[in-house]
Amino acid sequence: MSFQILRRNFLKGLGAITAANTLPGLSLMNAYAQAGSDYKALVCVFLYGGNDANNMVVPVQGAEYGVYSAGRGSLALPQASLVPLAQATGTRFGLHANLAPLQQVWTNGDMALMLNTGPLVQPITRAQYQSNRSTRPQNLFSHDDQQEQNQSAVPNNQATLGWGGRLADRVQVLNAGAAVPMNISVGGNDIFLRGQTVSAYSVPTGGNFGLMTSGGNAAQQQARRTALQALFALDRQNQQVRAAGDVISSAVNASAALNTVINNGSSAAAPSFQGLNSGLSRQLFAVAKMIEGRATLGLRRQIFFAQAGGYDNHQNQLADQGNRFNELGPALRAFYNALVALGMQDQVTLFTLSDFGRTLRVNDGGSDHAWGNHHIVIGGAVRGGQTYGTFPNQALGGPDDTDRDGRWIPTTAVDQYAATLAKWFGVPDADIPAVVPNIARFPARDLGFMA
Repeated sequence: MSFQILRRNFLKGLGAITAANTLPGLSLMNAYAQAGSDYKALVCVFLYGGNDANNMVVPVQGAEYGVYSAGRGSLALPQASLVPLAQATGTRFGLHANLAPLQQVWTNGDMALMLNTGPLVQPITRAQYQSNRSTRPQNLFSHDDQQEQNQSAVPNNQATLGWGGRLADRVQVLNAGAAVPMNISVGGNDIFLRGQTVSAYSVPTGGNFGLMTSGGNAAQQQARRTALQALFALDRQNQQVRAAGDVISSAVNASAALNTVINNGSSAAAPSFQGLNSGLSRQLFAVAKMIEGRATLGLRRQIFFAQAGGYDNHQNQLADQGNRFNELGPALRAFYNALVALGMQDQVTLFTLSDFGRTLRVNDGGSDHAWGNHHIVIGGAVRGGQTYGTFPNQALGGPDDTDRDGRWIPTTAVDQYAATLAKWFGVPDADIPAVVPNIARFPARDLGFMA
């Protein structure tokens, strides 16, 4: 089998559902019974390396642009090159020119920007940051640590579960009886999808995959499958053997269904991706086909993980980040167009995450590791054409800077970002702390960007 099982803790992953999981499940099932054919999906696109959002979302008005340009130096984008994002109150921001395909999504009201967001132990000021290290996330500015913190919403301890996995744990009852897992990665293994009771699978974006029974005629191949199933039935009294067999059997069955959906040669999503061949485009095309095949897969809730690398731009940033945005903008627009073609734009929400932001100050033709970052949220249920959160004061050494290099202290926690998406996904308010354990430390758990 060419896919990988992300969740390998067999006993926990396949154990009995606890009372804590069962009670919210009952309320969800009642709500679902009233909702009929309700379906929702979340799609996380993680930009590995630390996307420099200082050049993704740029102030366009004179005074603010002047502060940005002075601090940005040789990395400053020309004011005339920016793609304006009109708002009811005026045009304050513009996108990098290579993200121009997203302007129409914004204009349609189906895209929002989440400003200056990152992992936080608690709300924090510049003075608190400088005087008390305990107010900072663990190993701040580290790639590995901040990737984990953004994907787990656990800022000060090593995490074993991701907030996407914990979210799936709370709503898995809505997929009762499905042979295919709720959480699927098309971008490799990482912590985001790992849950306590929900398994997560990593699948390829094309080509046949699953149980290989090549050789011989159809009857011989079927005999091999039957023999394997018989092996799964052996020694069912041994808990570990039984759990291992159940996981492998489930994977074989799931791969057969997913293989059919991902290799759908007549997908209605295909025209939207025509001419695109980047890794991210292929991942999102596969996700679109799995959403299209939701009835075949028997799923009412799905969470996907996709990723793109190359954002660690210490040198040659203008060219390198421009190339990355040449992949990102068309891929996100194609996915949005595919959702519209499928009639699913109101039921699917895509959002971005990254390791961290980067310094405003230039460093050898690039920028260094920083903290707060801006993110893109796309979908018909998004209250779009607006920004959420607080744009940082971009003065070097100013009130939002950790030092004098333009490392923005987040004014919104990743916990709040996650909690807002979890609420839209159907998690009852009382269960939000099970998804983001530190949410009580922050003043708002619903940021208002989802309808």
